[in-house]
Amino acid sequence: MINTAFILGASAFADIYGEDSLQAISPAARLLGAPCTAAQLQASPPAWLAEIEVLFTGWDAPRLDAELLARMPRLRAVFYGAGSIRPIASDALWERRIVVASAAALNAQPVVEFTIGAILLSFKRAWHHARLVRAERSFDALRALPVPTGWGATVGLVSLGLIGRRVAEQLRNYDIRVLAHDPLLTAAQCAELGVEAVSLAEIFDRSDIISLHTPLLKETVGLIDATLLARLRPGATLINTARGGLMRESDLVAMLNARPDVQAILDVTDPEPPARDSLLYDLPNVFLTPHIAGSIGVECRRMGRAMVEEFHRYARGEPLRHAVTREQLARMA
Repeated sequence: MINTAFILGASAFADIYGEDSLQAISPAARLLGAPCTAAQLQASPPAWLAEIEVLFTGWDAPRLDAELLARMPRLRAVFYGAGSIRPIASDALWERRIVVASAAALNAQPVVEFTIGAILLSFKRAWHHARLVRAERSFDALRALPVPTGWGATVGLVSLGLIGRRVAEQLRNYDIRVLAHDPLLTAAQCAELGVEAVSLAEIFDRSDIISLHTPLLKETVGLIDATLLARLRPGATLINTARGGLMRESDLVAMLNARPDVQAILDVTDPEPPARDSLLYDLPNVFLTPHIAGSIGVECRRMGRAMVEEFHRYARGEPLRHAVTREQLARMA
Protein backbone atom coordinates (compact mmCIF):
# COMPACT_ATOMS: atom_id res chain seq x y z
CA MET A 1 0.00 0.00 0.00
CA ILE A 2 1.25 3.47 -0.89
CA ASN A 3 0.93 6.29 1.63
CA THR A 4 -1.23 8.89 -0.10
CA ALA A 5 -2.68 12.33 0.67
CA PHE A 6 -4.70 15.08 -1.01
CA ILE A 7 -3.62 18.70 -0.57
CA LEU A 8 -5.55 21.33 -2.55
CA GLY A 9 -8.45 23.75 -2.24
CA ALA A 10 -11.62 22.35 -0.68
CA SER A 11 -13.76 23.27 -3.69
CA ALA A 12 -11.03 22.00 -6.03
CA PHE A 13 -11.09 18.61 -4.29
CA ALA A 14 -14.86 18.43 -4.69
CA ASP A 15 -14.73 19.49 -8.33
CA ILE A 16 -11.75 17.41 -9.46
CA TYR A 17 -11.67 14.31 -7.25
CA GLY A 18 -14.53 13.83 -4.81
CA GLU A 19 -15.29 10.71 -2.82
CA ASP A 20 -15.28 8.64 -6.02
CA SER A 21 -11.53 9.17 -6.39
CA LEU A 22 -10.89 8.14 -2.79
CA GLN A 23 -12.69 4.87 -3.48
CA ALA A 24 -10.91 4.42 -6.81
CA ILE A 25 -7.40 4.61 -5.33
CA SER A 26 -8.18 2.55 -2.23
CA PRO A 27 -7.00 -0.83 -3.59
CA ALA A 28 -3.42 0.51 -3.83
CA ALA A 29 -3.42 3.48 -1.46
CA ARG A 30 -3.34 4.08 2.26
CA LEU A 31 -5.02 7.45 2.76
CA LEU A 32 -3.13 9.26 5.52
CA GLY A 33 -5.75 11.84 6.40
CA ALA A 34 -8.69 13.85 5.17
CA PRO A 35 -8.08 16.13 2.18
CA CYS A 36 -6.13 19.16 3.40
CA THR A 37 -6.13 22.77 2.18
CA ALA A 38 -3.12 25.07 1.96
CA ALA A 39 -4.55 27.19 4.80
CA GLN A 40 -4.97 24.15 7.04
CA LEU A 41 -1.46 23.02 6.18
CA GLN A 42 -0.03 26.38 7.21
CA ALA A 43 -2.09 26.72 10.39
CA SER A 44 -1.50 23.20 11.69
CA PRO A 45 0.77 20.94 9.62
CA PRO A 46 -0.46 17.36 10.04
CA ALA A 47 1.95 14.77 11.42
CA TRP A 48 1.39 12.54 8.39
CA LEU A 49 3.30 14.94 6.10
CA ALA A 50 6.46 12.98 6.89
CA GLU A 51 4.82 9.75 5.67
CA ILE A 52 3.48 10.91 2.28
CA GLU A 53 4.77 8.93 -0.69
CA VAL A 54 2.23 10.08 -3.30
CA LEU A 55 0.47 13.44 -3.32
CA PHE A 56 -2.72 14.25 -5.21
CA THR A 57 -3.21 17.96 -5.73
CA GLY A 58 -4.77 20.58 -8.00
CA TRP A 59 -6.04 24.15 -7.93
CA ASP A 60 -5.34 26.27 -4.82
CA ALA A 61 -2.57 23.94 -3.68
CA PRO A 62 0.55 25.22 -1.91
CA ARG A 63 3.78 25.60 -3.84
CA LEU A 64 6.00 22.59 -3.37
CA ASP A 65 9.08 24.56 -2.39
CA ALA A 66 12.15 23.40 -0.49
CA GLU A 67 10.62 24.18 2.92
CA LEU A 68 7.44 22.20 2.33
CA LEU A 69 9.24 19.34 0.60
CA ALA A 70 11.60 19.05 3.59
CA ARG A 71 8.52 18.08 5.61
CA MET A 72 7.77 15.33 3.09
CA PRO A 73 11.01 13.36 2.89
CA ARG A 74 9.31 10.23 1.52
CA LEU A 75 7.44 11.99 -1.29
CA ARG A 76 8.09 10.26 -4.62
CA ALA A 77 5.25 11.29 -6.95
CA VAL A 78 2.82 14.19 -7.43
CA PHE A 79 -0.40 13.91 -9.44
CA TYR A 80 -1.76 17.34 -10.38
CA GLY A 81 -5.42 17.17 -11.42
CA ALA A 82 -5.43 20.47 -13.30
CA GLY A 83 -3.56 22.21 -16.12
CA SER A 84 -0.23 23.98 -15.77
CA ILE A 85 1.90 22.86 -12.82
CA ARG A 86 3.65 26.25 -12.63
CA PRO A 87 1.74 27.26 -9.46
CA ILE A 88 3.19 24.31 -7.52
CA ALA A 89 6.55 23.64 -9.21
CA SER A 90 9.90 24.70 -7.77
CA ASP A 91 13.56 23.96 -8.34
CA ALA A 92 13.50 21.80 -5.23
CA LEU A 93 10.77 19.62 -6.75
CA TRP A 94 12.96 18.74 -9.73
CA GLU A 95 16.13 18.43 -7.68
CA ARG A 96 14.45 15.77 -5.56
CA ARG A 97 13.66 13.89 -8.82
CA ILE A 98 10.03 13.57 -7.80
CA VAL A 99 7.78 12.17 -10.51
CA VAL A 100 5.18 14.71 -11.62
CA ALA A 101 2.09 14.11 -13.73
CA SER A 102 -0.46 16.70 -14.82
CA ALA A 103 -3.93 16.62 -16.32
CA ALA A 104 -2.98 19.42 -18.73
CA ALA A 105 -3.83 17.28 -21.75
CA LEU A 106 -7.34 16.73 -20.38
CA ASN A 107 -7.73 20.41 -19.52
CA ALA A 108 -6.64 21.26 -23.06
CA GLN A 109 -9.61 19.54 -24.67
CA PRO A 110 -12.33 22.02 -23.63
CA VAL A 111 -10.01 24.90 -24.58
CA VAL A 112 -9.67 23.41 -28.06
CA GLU A 113 -13.46 23.05 -28.28
CA PHE A 114 -14.01 26.66 -27.15
CA THR A 115 -11.42 27.91 -29.65
CA ILE A 116 -12.82 25.94 -32.58
CA GLY A 117 -16.32 27.19 -31.73
CA ALA A 118 -15.09 30.78 -31.68
CA ILE A 119 -13.28 30.31 -35.00
CA LEU A 120 -16.33 28.75 -36.67
CA LEU A 121 -18.56 31.65 -35.62
CA SER A 122 -15.87 34.07 -36.75
CA PHE A 123 -15.95 32.56 -40.25
CA LYS A 124 -19.26 34.41 -40.70
CA ARG A 125 -18.29 37.34 -38.46
CA ALA A 126 -21.25 36.32 -36.27
CA TRP A 127 -20.20 38.65 -33.45
CA HIS A 128 -20.19 41.71 -35.74
CA HIS A 129 -23.47 40.81 -37.41
CA ALA A 130 -25.26 40.10 -34.12
CA ARG A 131 -24.13 43.51 -32.89
CA LEU A 132 -25.48 45.24 -36.00
CA VAL A 133 -28.80 43.40 -35.87
CA ARG A 134 -29.28 44.45 -32.27
CA ALA A 135 -28.30 48.08 -32.94
CA GLU A 136 -30.17 48.51 -36.23
CA ARG A 137 -33.11 46.20 -35.49
CA SER A 138 -32.78 45.26 -39.14
CA PHE A 139 -31.03 42.80 -41.43
CA ASP A 140 -29.99 45.54 -43.87
CA ALA A 141 -26.40 46.37 -44.83
CA LEU A 142 -24.87 43.45 -42.99
CA ARG A 143 -22.14 42.83 -45.56
CA ALA A 144 -20.35 46.14 -45.30
CA LEU A 145 -17.19 44.26 -44.31
CA PRO A 146 -15.74 41.16 -46.00
CA VAL A 147 -16.85 37.84 -44.52
CA PRO A 148 -14.04 35.27 -44.59
CA THR A 149 -16.37 32.20 -44.39
CA GLY A 150 -15.21 28.62 -43.90
CA TRP A 151 -14.11 28.42 -47.53
CA GLY A 152 -10.94 30.33 -48.20
CA ALA A 153 -10.44 32.04 -44.84
CA THR A 154 -6.98 32.44 -43.35
CA VAL A 155 -6.54 31.48 -39.69
CA GLY A 156 -3.36 32.33 -37.80
CA LEU A 157 -2.22 30.34 -34.77
CA VAL A 158 0.33 31.89 -32.43
CA SER A 159 2.24 28.92 -30.94
CA LEU A 160 1.72 25.23 -31.54
CA GLY A 161 1.94 23.72 -28.11
CA LEU A 162 -0.48 21.21 -26.64
CA ILE A 163 -3.58 23.26 -27.50
CA GLY A 164 -2.35 24.98 -30.67
CA ARG A 165 -1.48 21.65 -32.27
CA ARG A 166 -4.92 20.23 -31.55
CA VAL A 167 -6.58 23.32 -32.95
CA ALA A 168 -4.47 22.97 -36.11
CA GLU A 169 -5.51 19.33 -36.42
CA GLN A 170 -9.20 20.24 -36.09
CA LEU A 171 -8.89 22.97 -38.71
CA ARG A 172 -7.82 20.39 -41.29
CA ASN A 173 -11.55 19.65 -41.65
CA TYR A 174 -12.10 23.04 -43.31
CA ASP A 175 -11.10 24.38 -46.70
CA ILE A 176 -9.02 27.20 -45.29
CA ARG A 177 -5.41 28.31 -45.02
CA VAL A 178 -3.76 27.98 -41.61
CA LEU A 179 -0.68 30.00 -40.72
CA ALA A 180 1.35 29.44 -37.59
CA HIS A 181 4.15 31.13 -35.70
CA ASP A 182 6.17 29.06 -33.27
CA PRO A 183 9.91 29.69 -32.93
CA LEU A 184 10.38 26.21 -31.43
CA LEU A 185 9.20 24.42 -34.58
CA THR A 186 10.79 24.18 -38.01
CA ALA A 187 8.98 24.83 -41.25
CA ALA A 188 9.02 21.08 -41.92
CA GLN A 189 7.39 20.32 -38.57
CA CYS A 190 4.71 22.92 -39.27
CA ALA A 191 4.10 21.40 -42.69
CA GLU A 192 3.49 18.01 -41.05
CA LEU A 193 0.70 19.68 -39.08
CA GLY A 194 -0.75 21.13 -42.27
CA VAL A 195 0.14 24.73 -41.44
CA GLU A 196 2.40 27.32 -43.07
CA ALA A 197 5.22 28.61 -40.86
CA VAL A 198 5.37 32.42 -40.90
CA SER A 199 6.64 35.28 -38.77
CA LEU A 200 4.50 36.82 -36.05
CA ALA A 201 4.12 39.97 -38.13
CA GLU A 202 2.81 37.89 -41.06
CA ILE A 203 0.22 36.30 -38.81
CA PHE A 204 -1.23 39.76 -38.16
CA ASP A 205 -0.81 40.91 -41.77
CA ARG A 206 -2.48 37.94 -43.43
CA SER A 207 -4.98 36.35 -41.03
CA ASP A 208 -8.73 36.88 -40.92
CA ILE A 209 -8.83 35.15 -37.54
CA ILE A 210 -5.96 34.92 -35.04
CA SER A 211 -5.91 32.59 -32.04
CA LEU A 212 -3.30 32.89 -29.28
CA HIS A 213 -1.89 29.75 -27.64
CA THR A 214 1.43 31.03 -26.32
CA PRO A 215 2.59 30.20 -22.77
CA LEU A 216 3.12 33.18 -20.48
CA LEU A 217 6.86 33.37 -19.90
CA LYS A 218 9.05 36.34 -19.11
CA GLU A 219 9.89 36.47 -22.82
CA THR A 220 6.25 36.56 -23.89
CA VAL A 221 4.77 39.10 -21.47
CA GLY A 222 3.27 41.89 -23.59
CA LEU A 223 4.10 40.01 -26.78
CA ILE A 224 1.04 41.37 -28.57
CA ASP A 225 1.55 45.13 -28.58
CA ALA A 226 0.35 48.19 -30.48
CA THR A 227 2.75 47.57 -33.37
CA LEU A 228 1.32 44.13 -34.07
CA LEU A 229 -2.28 45.15 -33.42
CA ALA A 230 -1.96 47.95 -35.98
CA ARG A 231 -1.32 45.29 -38.63
CA LEU A 232 -4.70 43.58 -38.19
CA ARG A 233 -6.71 43.22 -41.40
CA PRO A 234 -10.11 44.93 -41.77
CA GLY A 235 -12.75 42.83 -40.03
CA ALA A 236 -10.20 40.61 -38.27
CA THR A 237 -11.02 38.56 -35.17
CA LEU A 238 -8.53 38.11 -32.34
CA ILE A 239 -9.08 35.20 -29.93
CA ASN A 240 -7.21 34.78 -26.63
CA THR A 241 -7.77 31.63 -24.56
CA ALA A 242 -4.11 31.46 -23.44
CA ARG A 243 -3.01 34.09 -20.92
CA GLY A 244 -4.07 37.71 -20.55
CA GLY A 245 -0.51 38.86 -19.92
CA LEU A 246 0.41 38.10 -23.53
CA MET A 247 -1.38 41.30 -24.54
CA ARG A 248 -0.84 44.86 -23.42
CA GLU A 249 -4.34 45.83 -22.32
CA SER A 250 -3.84 49.55 -22.92
CA ASP A 251 -2.72 48.86 -26.50
CA LEU A 252 -5.58 46.42 -27.04
CA VAL A 253 -8.22 48.82 -25.71
CA ALA A 254 -6.87 51.71 -27.79
CA MET A 255 -6.95 49.60 -30.95
CA LEU A 256 -10.45 48.22 -30.33
CA ASN A 257 -11.76 51.68 -29.54
CA ALA A 258 -10.38 53.00 -32.82
CA ARG A 259 -11.21 49.90 -34.88
CA PRO A 260 -14.86 48.85 -34.45
CA ASP A 261 -14.38 46.49 -37.39
CA VAL A 262 -12.05 44.30 -35.29
CA GLN A 263 -13.56 41.73 -32.93
CA ALA A 264 -11.82 40.49 -29.76
CA ILE A 265 -12.81 37.20 -28.13
CA LEU A 266 -11.21 37.28 -24.68
CA ASP A 267 -11.50 34.44 -22.19
CA VAL A 268 -8.43 35.63 -20.29
CA THR A 269 -7.25 39.07 -19.21
CA ASP A 270 -4.52 40.68 -17.13
CA PRO A 271 -5.49 41.39 -14.44
CA GLU A 272 -8.19 38.77 -14.17
CA PRO A 273 -10.87 39.94 -13.94
CA PRO A 274 -10.19 43.36 -15.50
CA ALA A 275 -10.38 46.40 -13.26
CA ARG A 276 -13.98 47.55 -12.80
CA ASP A 277 -13.31 50.68 -14.87
CA SER A 278 -11.73 48.76 -17.76
CA LEU A 279 -13.18 49.55 -21.18
CA LEU A 280 -13.08 45.83 -21.97
CA TYR A 281 -16.47 45.64 -20.23
CA ASP A 282 -17.93 48.39 -22.40
CA LEU A 283 -16.50 48.11 -25.89
CA PRO A 284 -19.12 46.61 -28.22
CA ASN A 285 -16.50 44.69 -30.20
CA VAL A 286 -15.30 42.71 -27.17
CA PHE A 287 -16.76 39.30 -26.29
CA LEU A 288 -15.54 38.80 -22.72
CA THR A 289 -15.92 35.55 -20.79
CA PRO A 290 -14.67 34.71 -17.26
CA HIS A 291 -11.93 32.17 -18.04
CA ILE A 292 -14.38 29.39 -18.91
CA ALA A 293 -12.53 27.81 -21.85
CA GLY A 294 -10.69 25.37 -19.58
CA SER A 295 -12.32 22.63 -17.55
CA ILE A 296 -15.36 23.69 -15.53
CA GLY A 297 -18.19 21.79 -13.90
CA VAL A 298 -18.26 18.06 -14.59
CA GLU A 299 -15.34 18.45 -17.01
CA CYS A 300 -13.08 18.72 -13.97
CA ARG A 301 -13.82 15.12 -13.01
CA ARG A 302 -12.20 14.03 -16.28
CA MET A 303 -8.93 15.47 -14.97
CA GLY A 304 -9.29 13.77 -11.61
CA ARG A 305 -10.05 10.44 -13.25
CA ALA A 306 -6.94 10.78 -15.41
CA MET A 307 -4.77 11.32 -12.34
CA VAL A 308 -6.31 8.32 -10.58
CA GLU A 309 -5.45 6.23 -13.64
CA GLU A 310 -1.90 7.63 -13.57
CA PHE A 311 -1.62 6.65 -9.91
CA HIS A 312 -2.54 3.06 -10.73
CA ARG A 313 0.06 2.99 -13.52
CA TYR A 314 2.62 4.30 -11.04
CA ALA A 315 1.61 1.68 -8.47
CA ARG A 316 2.02 -1.08 -11.08
CA GLY A 317 5.40 0.26 -12.19
CA GLU A 318 4.11 1.17 -15.67
CA PRO A 319 5.12 4.25 -17.74
CA LEU A 320 2.98 7.31 -17.07
CA ARG A 321 0.97 8.92 -19.87
CA HIS A 322 0.91 12.45 -18.48
CA ALA A 323 4.35 12.90 -16.93
CA VAL A 324 5.83 16.41 -16.97
CA THR A 325 9.57 17.08 -16.94
CA ARG A 326 11.44 20.21 -16.00
CA GLU A 327 12.37 20.72 -19.66
CA GLN A 328 8.78 20.37 -20.82
CA LEU A 329 7.56 22.85 -18.24
CA ALA A 330 9.89 25.51 -19.66
CA ARG A 331 7.83 25.42 -22.89
CA MET A 332 4.40 25.08 -21.30
CA ALA A 333 1.86 27.61 -20.07
